[in-house]
Amino acid sequence: MLFNFKTSYLLVSFAFIVMACGNNNEDELDSIDDKMQISGIDSQKISAQNVFNTISSRSTIIEVAKLSGAEYNVQFLNNPDVVNNYSLESSQALNLGVYGADLNAASIFDQTQETMLFFKCVNILAKRIGVSNSFDENMGDRMTNNQENRDSTLSIISQAFQSADITLRKNNRPGTSTLLVAGAWVEGIYIACQSAKENNSELIVKEIFLQKESLLNLVELVKSSTISDEVKYISNDLNTIKSIYDAKIEGVNSLNSLSALDKKIAELRTKIVSSK
Repeated sequence: MLFNFKTSYLLVSFAFIVMACGNNNEDELDSIDDKMQISGIDSQKISAQNVFNTISSRSTIIEVAKLSGAEYNVQFLNNPDVVNNYSLESSQALNLGVYGADLNAASIFDQTQETMLFFKCVNILAKRIGVSNSFDENMGDRMTNNQENRDSTLSIISQAFQSADITLRKNNRPGTSTLLVAGAWVEGIYIACQSAKENNSELIVKEIFLQKESLLNLVELVKSSTISDEVKYISNDLNTIKSIYDAKIEGVNSLNSLSALDKKIAELRTKIVSSK
């Protein structure tokens, strides 16, 4: 599947998907966090909201992206044809996050047909992990009715992921929610890395490395969550990625400085989208 992308929308796509749970209903989250504390779990470590709250502001990402507006053709979204290959709950959750990021991308690029194709993928995986109420036909109808209004469409997608996170946490499945968050984060960084290379953009490289705080919270989120053995690599690889962020020379935002991160992100992303 070949898409014509604008750099200015790639980072915006990343911003929307990783901010999806950052605006959760505070009363609901407080109630969930109280239950976690009662059970002896530190909600500040396990909360997906911590990851989203440390993402750079939407306006900053848009401003950076506007300065890197070159167009290019690239094929780096996950293949919708493999959605039925994901049979384990862990891989379904990870790729729900991946396809969610891709759904945002297709929507932002005004790719109506592809938007509904990725929505179908998200819907399939959401049903399998028990959050179908968040990605139901009503959501599809709302997206179709608002397809001319990009902001409304992105808001609908964001609300759906917010709802999925709340549902999973309420049902004492924070590990599944964690994997969803991890999949979205990795796909977002992967897309940004490809964009930086294609446009030879140091501005995008800088923005990528500004995601360190969200990575630190994601590492802690994964560490604090119970995830199945087949995806333990997520923790190890995120720690390796953290070490790359730690080793990055401050103020240096050349493509060379992105090389190690780009390679490791691509390796991790391949593991995720190739999982069963």
